[in-house]
Amino acid sequence: MDKKLTKKAVRAGVITAGTTLMLLISSPAFALSRDDGDDPGSGLSVIQTLGLFVAAPLVLFGVIAGLVMVTDKSHKQP
Repeated sequence: MDKKLTKKAVRAGVITAGTTLMLLISSPAFALSRDDGDDPGSGLSVIQTLGLFVAAPLVLFGVIAGLVMVTDKSHKQP
């Protein structure tokens, strides 16, 4: 059993090292220079950002959870 634990630890270390390397290679410093044809729009306000990244996912989660509960067939009424 000790070999299995060692094998898992080595695997976890390799995955962690690989992920760290990929994050270092793809750093956002490469995004500092603008490309030809870039036409960024105006930034989002705080309300728009909260709506897009907080409220919209929560509403979507609620709708999906509600649909799953309504269409659940496992609890049949007698």
